[in-house]
Amino acid sequence: MDNIERLYKCYEILSEAGDKISEHVDEYKEILKAVKGTSKEKRLASQFIGNFFKHFPDLADTAIDAQFDLCEDDDTQIRRQAIKDLPKLCQGNADATIRVGDTLAQLLILDDPTELQQVNNSLLAIIKLDTKSSIAGLFQQISTGDETTRERCLKFIATKLLTMGPTVITKEIEDIIVEEIKKALQDVTADEFHLCMTILGATKLGSTITGHAELVKLATEQAELNNTDADIIAVDDEVVERFIQCASAAAPYFSKTIKSTAFVAHVCDKLLPIKTWNMIATAVSQDQIQLRLLKVFAEMITNTDKLDNASERINAVYHVLLEYMPLPKLSDEDLGDTPPSFQFSHAECLLYALHTLGKNHPNSLSFVEDAEKLKDFRARLQYLARGTQGYIKKLEESLKGKTGEELKTEENQLKQTALKTTSNINVLIRDLFHSPPIFKHDIVLSWIVPKNNKLGKRHAPITFGEKAAANGKDKEQEPEKKARSSNDQRFYSPPSGKYSNKVNQSYGNNNRTRQRGGGSGGGYRNRRFNKY
Repeated sequence: MDNIERLYKCYEILSEAGDKISEHVDEYKEILKAVKGTSKEKRLASQFIGNFFKHFPDLADTAIDAQFDLCEDDDTQIRRQAIKDLPKLCQGNADATIRVGDTLAQLLILDDPTELQQVNNSLLAIIKLDTKSSIAGLFQQISTGDETTRERCLKFIATKLLTMGPTVITKEIEDIIVEEIKKALQDVTADEFHLCMTILGATKLGSTITGHAELVKLATEQAELNNTDADIIAVDDEVVERFIQCASAAAPYFSKTIKSTAFVAHVCDKLLPIKTWNMIATAVSQDQIQLRLLKVFAEMITNTDKLDNASERINAVYHVLLEYMPLPKLSDEDLGDTPPSFQFSHAECLLYALHTLGKNHPNSLSFVEDAEKLKDFRARLQYLARGTQGYIKKLEESLKGKTGEELKTEENQLKQTALKTTSNINVLIRDLFHSPPIFKHDIVLSWIVPKNNKLGKRHAPITFGEKAAANGKDKEQEPEKKARSSNDQRFYSPPSGKYSNKVNQSYGNNNRTRQRGGGSGGGYRNRRFNKY
């Protein structure tokens, strides 16, 4: 009898043994030995091992190891078969389920899409059989695996596990996930931190005020707001990147109840002083980093409580804003078809920040009390307004007459956002140009898309001085009320050139080299960031 016939004979004996199956240890051992045989023997062994696994507990470790050997075979078909058969080992056996879950978690790094799909299917299958034991295996790899394995496991939890519904994700399971992810946060890369916060936001923590407060607390701890000073920030790009990541994770959860004051104060005190601002990210693409920082700053500032030292903190915003509002270089003649070069995205963020803080602290705008500073500020505003109006005109002409389908192209989507940015600047300038500044308008930041948003709302041209007074009142259409951004913190990348140069093309995709340990308290400490 050849080996294949013998395997079928062993299978037949075990299948017909009934209550006496445990007496046929030799036949089961023969099946286990077949994992060292030919390709056909290995495929048969893979199918047979799981069928009788529960009847031979004394051979459980040997059987599991034999199945794992097949998962590492050189033959792709054998590997796929072995991975497919792994869930058979998990029926009614918690210890085996943990081991299988751990192994499948390691296999999530496979590149072959067919094999990876089988790994996902097998993981989902064992999770349905024994969720608690299965995710224990996953979290073992999150705790001890290398960076790639950890990230794949976290992505599986975020995209697969949490979508399995309440029959699988019971309160007990969700509690386990929350606690394990909190443990994982003690030692994470930036990408892992982003995934962990995404996972936590999809649990009960993302649906209650108490949960939101806890998520903000976790992000605050990671940001280490009290452990950085200007000198460190100026020379350490990683500190700035960590703050941006943590602030972006916290931003969706700020509200009238949960305030962003600590983050906003940190930006004003530690990041916006001109000496520090000009040294941020000098070794990389400075405009990219600074714009990402300004965007999250602008998103957070709406939910800030009354600031201590408000005058000094508003001054910090004011001085950085001046960097993006140059003094006029042209005469009073029309600017023509070529507007001056402005970084409109940066200007929008800073004008919005100054406008919002001024509204909340109307008596703390110290530059308004200085006649020379106010004159200078108004001249810069007027010059920016002229450039903005010229660009709005070109954008509106470019978008005029476009069909709905044409407006969906990437180029036209960028132009629509550019139009929103410059229109926002127009509205903010109108308020700030008043003497003293007024704060009657609310705007929707250009990268935040409100519901029922419509393209191309026209704004009346901004006029100044006597002409403005003659008009009597503002005629532009009231902008929509401010909308909150979604939990998915995606940053818009405007076009290059005169609109805004070298802005970030992605968010949260920074590859890092994981370094275990180092310092107490966990978090990003002692991480090194690859340059963009």
